[in-house]
Amino acid sequence: MRIAMIGTGYVGLVSGTCFSEFGVDVICVDKDESKIERLKAGEIPIFEPGLDALVASNVKAGRLSFTTDLTSAVRGADAVFIAVGTPSRRGDGHADLSYVYAAAEEIAHALDDYAVVVTKSTVPVGTGREVEAIIRKIRPDVDVVSNPEFLREGSAINDFMRPDRVVIGTESERAREVMRQLYRVLYLIETPIVFTSRETSELIKYAGNAFLAMKITFINEIADLCEAVGADVHDVSRGIGLDGRIGKKFLHPGPGYGGSCFPKDTLALVRTARDYESPMRLIETTVEVNDTRKKALAGRVAAAVGGVLSGKRIAVLGLTFKPNTDDMRDSPSLDLVPALVAGGATVAAFDPEGTDEAKKLLPDAVIYAEDAYDAMEGADALVIVTEWNAFRSLDLDRVKSLMKAPVVVDLRNIYEPKTMAEEGFVYSCVGRAVPKEAG
Repeated sequence: MRIAMIGTGYVGLVSGTCFSEFGVDVICVDKDESKIERLKAGEIPIFEPGLDALVASNVKAGRLSFTTDLTSAVRGADAVFIAVGTPSRRGDGHADLSYVYAAAEEIAHALDDYAVVVTKSTVPVGTGREVEAIIRKIRPDVDVVSNPEFLREGSAINDFMRPDRVVIGTESERAREVMRQLYRVLYLIETPIVFTSRETSELIKYAGNAFLAMKITFINEIADLCEAVGADVHDVSRGIGLDGRIGKKFLHPGPGYGGSCFPKDTLALVRTARDYESPMRLIETTVEVNDTRKKALAGRVAAAVGGVLSGKRIAVLGLTFKPNTDDMRDSPSLDLVPALVAGGATVAAFDPEGTDEAKKLLPDAVIYAEDAYDAMEGADALVIVTEWNAFRSLDLDRVKSLMKAPVVVDLRNIYEPKTMAEEGFVYSCVGRAVPKEAG
């Protein structure tokens, strides 16, 4: 089989590469000439563990290629995937579908025979219908299918190769057969393939992300209550997570969710629900609580250094919204670091992969360290924002010797309060009681 993947962002590049690993001939298309040239040269524009090797092996095998020529890529393809960006529109929070519709228009003009056009981008309910209307004005025999992605940054290859499920939205048997063939490898490992209507498929993606965002926000609020009453949020998480109806995943307290999906998708779902006069109060509140939490992070750090940030040097470990990615979109650090700088603090930051992106988004005054220990030299406080593995086993004696004051604000709870107290740190974490010895 042969497919064209329109868009070489995170979803398009990972999906196209993984399909080629399945044995499908894949052409990835992007208007950005510099990006295509980098990909042809073997340079991967995003950080995703294992992706560089997978791209290289499939390019070498002749199953994966890159081009700016959409017309040649689309002609003769069994399926054409739309995997372009759908960012939130400024002002109203709706998903910006202009790239999706522009791609659909170009695809319609380029097709010379039947093909399945697949929306892989995350799009609101009804988008597939609009894409179909655009394409069928020119190619009335084309089927439009919804096939949402469920890729987690940092583990996207495994998520594609061994997914919990594949959701396919179409009522065309011809399109279903094309999609069955594309995902045939997953049938062999008994992956659930869920066929639905197009609108149902579109909503499954938003509903799934909104539920997970709500789960994160719930445990964060429980963590705040734990701090107030002297309970331990980790024990609460385990106690409720062992209930099979709840499950243990996404019950980890922290600074609030970020990334390319949850903030954008929850906001888009809220706007869609309002448009259909079916407001979703739980998700509206989730968005509000998460935004408020991220804006309050600097206050937590200020409290740890005596209430005044001015004149303090703060070491920040981790800038990306999660480990194993260079993605800075809606990261908690984008609220925390500017607020620290605005409060008069000097910020020295380190992230294993996110520095280049961070420099585009954070204040110019931020100092970027060579490594974690370089960041903490002379610091009045150390703040752990992202739970990179490299930060989980710091040499605590060295940390204490480098810092001006042994103050640690652990927003990811990667250390034990008792251990930190015994090591002589003034330790602050999320939703856990800190021994009196630690201050």
